[in-house]
Amino acid sequence: MLNPAQLARVDVTLLVVFSTVLEERQVLRAADKLNLTPSAVSHGLRRLRRIFHDPLFLKTPNGVKPTERALALAGPVTELLSRLDAIVSAAAPFDASTARRSFTIGAPDALAAVFLGSLLKALAREGPGIDIRLLQLMPQRQGKASSQAWQGTLSELDSHRLDLAVLPVGPLPSRYAERLLFEEDFVVAMRKGHRMARKVTLAAYLAAPQLLVSAIGDALGIVDIRLAERGHTRRVALTVPNFMMALAQLAESDFIATLPRHLVERHAARFDLVMRPVPFPWTPDPVRVVASQAAMADAGVAWLFETVARCINPTTPTTPKRRVPA
Repeated sequence: MLNPAQLARVDVTLLVVFSTVLEERQVLRAADKLNLTPSAVSHGLRRLRRIFHDPLFLKTPNGVKPTERALALAGPVTELLSRLDAIVSAAAPFDASTARRSFTIGAPDALAAVFLGSLLKALAREGPGIDIRLLQLMPQRQGKASSQAWQGTLSELDSHRLDLAVLPVGPLPSRYAERLLFEEDFVVAMRKGHRMARKVTLAAYLAAPQLLVSAIGDALGIVDIRLAERGHTRRVALTVPNFMMALAQLAESDFIATLPRHLVERHAARFDLVMRPVPFPWTPDPVRVVASQAAMADAGVAWLFETVARCINPTTPTTPKRRVPA
């Protein structure tokens, strides 16, 4: 590990030079992009070679080729520059109408399909220079209690790899800002004209060929767990990797699927679907927008938090709810 005296030798400009040369694979193009002279870029590379004790880039007839050491440094340097950009951006007054920033949001597929369209419309009106990086989140249930299924996501929020998340999660410790958006339950979805469109009985439901959304192709989902608790099983005839594909398949087949209500309500007209109540008891799950309290000190993250909440549920309170420690 570098000591403070060594760290003082590495200024941000050197890391920007490294990142740009790695991207362009040519000193002249990198210099042009950075508005520097080629000799200034070459001088920066010489300083970096002394610091890292590696050539970093080797000359070729068409430019430069990164060494294995340079490729290994690429990810950490990019992450460091991204975090530095966030720190500098957070220090400046935030005006969504003029901001040029990128935010990372995490959400399960079904929830992202509920709010993304509305969020993009809001950004077009209020923050046209704001970019969104949407990551699909999946619960980590292997051997864990349901309350721990999203612990990995909370760690991503703590480390600022995610700016905020939309999750089906219960009350959280006080280090998180969170807001309850809605209670999510499930419905049985099918195409209009389906033989079960008028009424879904338990017997007909269990006998019908069903579609399940599973990113890994597993034919066992939360519905099967709930059915097993009551001594029932169903036939999963098809698995698909995401919810939008599920809606499209329902529109063109006689499959039925048990899907989140808000997802189906948002897209039923588009896919010409109908929904009916699940024919067995179902306890709704709370859905919250979540950010770390530390991240909420950034006016940009706070604005995004409010905007996402408004896109999902315009009637939610304007102040993020703070919880006592769990």
